[in-house]
Amino acid sequence: MFSTLVNAFKIKETRTRILYMLLVLFIFRVGTHLPVPGLDLNAVKDMGSSGTLYQMIAGGNYGTVFAMGIGPYINASIIMQLLTVAIPKLEQINKEGEEGRKKINQYTRIAAVILSLLQGCGQVYTVRSAFMHTNFFVYIVALITMVTGTIFVMWMGERLTEVGIGNGASFLIFANILSGLASGIMQLYTTGSTGGAAGWVKVAAILAILLVVMVFVIFIQDGERRIPVQYSRKMVGRKVLGGQSSYIPIKVNIAGVMSIIFAISLLQFPYTINQLFHNEVLDKVSNVLRTSHPVGAILYVILIFCFTFFYTGFAFNPVEVAENIKKSGGFIPGIRPGKPTSDYIQGVVDRISLVGACAYALIALVPILLEVIFKINISFGGTTLLIVTGVALEIVKQLESQMLMRHYKGFLS
Repeated sequence: MFSTLVNAFKIKETRTRILYMLLVLFIFRVGTHLPVPGLDLNAVKDMGSSGTLYQMIAGGNYGTVFAMGIGPYINASIIMQLLTVAIPKLEQINKEGEEGRKKINQYTRIAAVILSLLQGCGQVYTVRSAFMHTNFFVYIVALITMVTGTIFVMWMGERLTEVGIGNGASFLIFANILSGLASGIMQLYTTGSTGGAAGWVKVAAILAILLVVMVFVIFIQDGERRIPVQYSRKMVGRKVLGGQSSYIPIKVNIAGVMSIIFAISLLQFPYTINQLFHNEVLDKVSNVLRTSHPVGAILYVILIFCFTFFYTGFAFNPVEVAENIKKSGGFIPGIRPGKPTSDYIQGVVDRISLVGACAYALIALVPILLEVIFKINISFGGTTLLIVTGVALEIVKQLESQMLMRHYKGFLS
């Protein structure tokens, strides 16, 4: 492992990308501890959504420059994807290729700024008593600082994606989760220390379950269904070209961790609105939609299924795949080219996505089940393990492919 890291740093381009990623991570973590002007961070403790799964995944610490983290951008992405399906004009723009995707991305950024303004107002209102000087001007400066911080985080995420070390937004979420790992471990240590022998048995059982979950996560992440493709032979001059066999790899869950992130973001949306308006109805709705509540847990699973199929529809186009196979002179054995091929691929994708959604829903329920069984609030569990493992595997595979292109022994060997 260490020798391969040394080899990676020997390549100037890869070394630059890794160092850039570490620099972004450093700036991001500093920003999550840098207070907004005029705010006493010590007085902010125990305020707002501290400790929730959503904050661990998407946001930073309350009252800091990066308090909202990547959360508004995630919510904006959900809204834009839903609107792309609902509004024909946006759907047409999305189908215009690279230029269309750039326009949709620009709309997503604008929506993220608007959402960060709303969420920032709610957070400033929530921690208003912690300001050393309580006046309108101080509140405005704090709001502008937090919104600017969110825009900067969004820019860093996009830059990381452009650099080529996986998805930038996913990496920032990955960093957020890892930053809270130490507190989760200390919580388990405290449970074992105060509970005597029975407490340590309980901790050992939890760690064993989480280890099994991690192995299962890796298995699901790497799982794929391979559809065989046969290419017909062609005579070009005196040479015979084609005739080889290949396959189309279909991942168990094409949507990946985004289905879970979207589900958590949507469940947290009423809480975000409640920060701004504060009324009893929104308080009750927010409490019911917590994943620890039976209703919230059921909706959580339903949303994971919905977003799995919804996101898969965006990420994978069976009609386009079938057309490309036909143009290349290929065919799936036993299936006629054209619409029958696209229907067959769509059926395979639907079945494999159902399996993936079931697996991801089960993994997401692990911390909830552990809390019910062991009576311990697990700050990290199936969902966080799934995201951390998925992002880590994506980063490693990106580095692996870059190293293999330069004839180096890869990370996965």
